[in-house]
Amino acid sequence: MSKSLTVNKSKLAGAPTWAAAAIAVLLAGCSVNPVQLSKDEIAQRVTNDQTQMYKDQVPLGGPISYSDALARALKYNLDYRLKMMESSLARGLLDVSAADMLPKLVADAGYNERNNDSGGISVGIEDRVVSLRPSTSEERSHYYGRATLSWNALDFGLAYFRAKQAADEVNIAEERRRKILQNIVQDVRNAYWRALGAQRLLAEADQLSTRIDDALGKSREAERAGVLPPTQGLAYQRALLDAMTLVNAKRQEMQFAKRELAALMSLPPGTEFTLVDKPEDRLAPAALDIDKLERSALENRPELREEDYKARVGINETRKQIAALFPSLNLYAGPRYDSNSFLYNSNWADAGLSVSMDLFRLAAIPAINRTNEARKRTDEARRQALAMAVITQVRVSVERYKLAVVDQELAAESSRVDQRLASVSRAGSSNRLESELETLRTDSRALVSRFQFATAYAATQASYARVLNSVGIDLLPDTVTGTDIPTLASAIDKSLLEGEKMVFVQTGAAQTLSRPIAVRVVNLPAGVGEPAVRSAVERIVTRNDLRTAQGSDALVLTLSFERVDSRATARAQWRVTLAEPGGRQLLSQSYVSFLPDTPSERSLGAFAEAAALSVISDVRRLARESASVAQKP
Repeated sequence: MSKSLTVNKSKLAGAPTWAAAAIAVLLAGCSVNPVQLSKDEIAQRVTNDQTQMYKDQVPLGGPISYSDALARALKYNLDYRLKMMESSLARGLLDVSAADMLPKLVADAGYNERNNDSGGISVGIEDRVVSLRPSTSEERSHYYGRATLSWNALDFGLAYFRAKQAADEVNIAEERRRKILQNIVQDVRNAYWRALGAQRLLAEADQLSTRIDDALGKSREAERAGVLPPTQGLAYQRALLDAMTLVNAKRQEMQFAKRELAALMSLPPGTEFTLVDKPEDRLAPAALDIDKLERSALENRPELREEDYKARVGINETRKQIAALFPSLNLYAGPRYDSNSFLYNSNWADAGLSVSMDLFRLAAIPAINRTNEARKRTDEARRQALAMAVITQVRVSVERYKLAVVDQELAAESSRVDQRLASVSRAGSSNRLESELETLRTDSRALVSRFQFATAYAATQASYARVLNSVGIDLLPDTVTGTDIPTLASAIDKSLLEGEKMVFVQTGAAQTLSRPIAVRVVNLPAGVGEPAVRSAVERIVTRNDLRTAQGSDALVLTLSFERVDSRATARAQWRVTLAEPGGRQLLSQSYVSFLPDTPSERSLGAFAEAAALSVISDVRRLARESASVAQKP
């Protein structure tokens, strides 16, 4: 008996059209050409970057102190901002890793359609006789939906170790942020004091340049008029140009520091600012307990802490590889729905448990153990090499600081000698070109020496900062986000003082106090104004890190003019005394020199400058010692 079956068949509508569209999209995807950025796009990017770099900055409200500069560098420095963003990114990745440990709840829904019926027939196993006519239990079109809650023990273990690694990556990002912060402190300290030195001497350099230009003009006129022989005139001009070259070289060298400081504070280009002009800090003596510094460096340096965290990341990597060898236990459960009308139950729930294991992975155990041991030895060798480098940096930085202090003292003494030479030259100068040349030469040399002293002091500050950096001390507070500049600067001052105490027994800030100086000039010859001479002496006092004031707490520096009997030449002396407000004398010294028969205000002022310079070192020492005694209870 024959039996015929009629099966309804259908085809997806528009199948050729869909196939053609898919082929077209595929071919289009294989023919992408490089497209360069347009000039407008680049210009827009530059504009946006410039706007964002200087966005929301507090305008400058006056001279910038050292703590203000640090506060601005901390708040607006782009490198530090980048490290803070990287730290935030690491914390976000940690949150993502922690979420991977949660069970998986997967919701799935869809629509299914086919162009013919699914189904089949049944064939006997023994006789191969068809025992069931073709049939189907699935509609050609139907909807389905399911939600599955599953938990895999192996995935949980691997996610746990990944989260531990992500947590250590957060710590690594924090240590890198600390390193950038410490480098900023060092760079700001170096640039600030060089820029301040240039600021102090810029006006004097401009005045000297004007004087040299005038002298050059006079010498050229004298050469053209035949007053000076050409050889003498050219030699004179050459000497003036040499002096100008020396001054300009030193001025430019230190002026660059202002631009460096502006970049560290992320100030917009062209922003003009001034620095607080205060006496230089007298830095602490070099630390003697090198062993203490080395131990502090090994405990605090961000690079070594970063290596510790990297070692923990390596340990968790090994644990993760070992955990991957364990069987995978998977638990799942969830509801199901299917719109297929042939199903007896269109809604149901199921649950299950499965265990799987890759047995071939067990063969990797020896390799994992070898890799783990090699990683441990590598991490330890790298950390020890870095520790040796850190110890070397500490010792070298301390020695450099000692040498910088010696260089600073030599530069200070050289500056005082050159200032005295300039004062003596001005005191004995006349209107002759040779005398004017000598005066300009000594003045320029004195200014160059002051530039050299400012450079040496900035180098000492940089060496001081290098010692602090080599030890790894955090010199800035931890929580500063959203703080205004004055509050942040105050917090930085306190944090700096506490951090420096960990390295030096007595910090620089504790040694900067000194009594102010009140200048008195008496017994001047007739026709010489007291204010001009006193102003010259006060200028010497302020140039040498002292303050002038007329308060009741000020030490009194008195210069009394006296003639000295001499048969051949006119000689005079200053009687220089330093006394406390109550009258107790701390210093008494005489300074004798040659003067014209009728001394002018200029020559007498220069003579007074030389006398003040002859005792200025003792005055500085006594002013500080007196301040220390006054502070004791």
